[in-house]
Amino acid sequence: MNNEITKAQVLSGLFWKLMERGGTQGIQFVIQIVLACLLIPEDYGIIALVIIFINISNVFVQSGFNTALIQKKNVDEIDFSSVFYLSLFVAVLLYIGLFFSAPFIARFYENQLFVPVLRVLSLTLFFGAFNSIQNAVISREMQFRKLFISSTVAILVSGAIGIYMAYYNFGVWALVGQQITNQLLVILILLYTVRWSPKFLFSFKRVKVLFSFGWKLLVSSLLTTVYMDLRSLIIGKMYNPAMLGFYNRGQQFPSIITTNINGSIQSVLLPVLSSQQDNKQRVKDMVRRAIVTSSFLIFPMMVGLAITAESLVKILLTDKWLPCVPFLQIFCIVYALIPIHTANLQAINAIGRSDIFLKLEIIKRVIGFFILGVTVFYGVYAIALGQVLSGIIATFINAHPNKVLLKYGYMEQIKDIIPSLLLSLIMGLSIYSINWLEMNVWPTLIAQICIGIVLYMGMAWIFKLECFRYLISTSRGIFIDKKRNSF
Repeated sequence: MNNEITKAQVLSGLFWKLMERGGTQGIQFVIQIVLACLLIPEDYGIIALVIIFINISNVFVQSGFNTALIQKKNVDEIDFSSVFYLSLFVAVLLYIGLFFSAPFIARFYENQLFVPVLRVLSLTLFFGAFNSIQNAVISREMQFRKLFISSTVAILVSGAIGIYMAYYNFGVWALVGQQITNQLLVILILLYTVRWSPKFLFSFKRVKVLFSFGWKLLVSSLLTTVYMDLRSLIIGKMYNPAMLGFYNRGQQFPSIITTNINGSIQSVLLPVLSSQQDNKQRVKDMVRRAIVTSSFLIFPMMVGLAITAESLVKILLTDKWLPCVPFLQIFCIVYALIPIHTANLQAINAIGRSDIFLKLEIIKRVIGFFILGVTVFYGVYAIALGQVLSGIIATFINAHPNKVLLKYGYMEQIKDIIPSLLLSLIMGLSIYSINWLEMNVWPTLIAQICIGIVLYMGMAWIFKLECFRYLISTSRGIFIDKKRNSF
């Protein structure tokens, strides 16, 4: 496969990845609002607990091979097919394990509904084995337009099915039906667009080479997944599914925004960085660009979301979801740090240092587990605040290796993000003062959003932020290229 990635491919890939993320997340956001009005917090709590076990299993199914296939300079059908068959074999073993362990899990959480829900949703493990290879092909070839089409169609159809089931009182099964349908449709559509299918090829030697890189990512991903989901397991057991539903709903709002913007940049960034892995200065420039740009976009959104949280929840989810507001505000801080985490980690992976990646994950998780062990005795809000502290510490840990590898340390990174952070805080304080006018919810929210956007962009233009000028020029470049290609 061709390893040369041009600037036009990068911009086109980023455009379609943003469209895919933004389109599907936007549609999913609307669907989730409708479902939240039709379902109860307990339904979301049950699904949240079940998905934890599936997420952990998916770590083993993908085994870090997806990233290894993207990072490797030269791959062929033997690599893809070998990884697919190994992932499928692991998926079969894990499904059998989850199928027979479901009654024990249900007994532990004192809810027999866990048994059928876990057994049905675990079928998505087989979808994950297939889709991970499709995503690797798409990333290597920068074919994100195809992912946009498949994801948009899948989310529309699955969303309609989920809403239909929820309206006719299927309860938690509406969420199950939506997720199963969505993942299945993505795979089926990509079969016709990407046109990758497994060949009757398998090589233990190729798997061994890929696993030498991927096993470290597997362990890292397992540590991260267990660490992130352990909170939900504890909340679901010590409290109740409803409280877990509020916790996860509060996390969902900032997660959607961050996943859309930062996830799009990082999906394009890894293959681009990998293609330049021998040019450390070029890698540093791209990592810096990713951090500065994503921070400029995400910081104001997280600050604005935290300020308008209560109004948004009242309007979109109704008063029954108001207990999720404090969690939403806390997670805005957590997710504001995500761009810095991922850019640094992607750089480490791209230059082939998965050993450093693993060491970082171990250090962060040891610290994180300690913080969780302390906060768990002080309630659910303390658990959430513990994630903020863990995230701040992790920011410095993730940046430290690149001080040596790329000559891009945390002090330089802090200087790069300070302008966006300061403008975001000024904007946040300004729109918060609108609450003192004591208007109704709708006028207050509309005024805060409009004034916040104008104020932030206006300050960026007045102070001539470099990232603002870069985004404007890049957007013009994409528009001009698209216009030329249309003729």
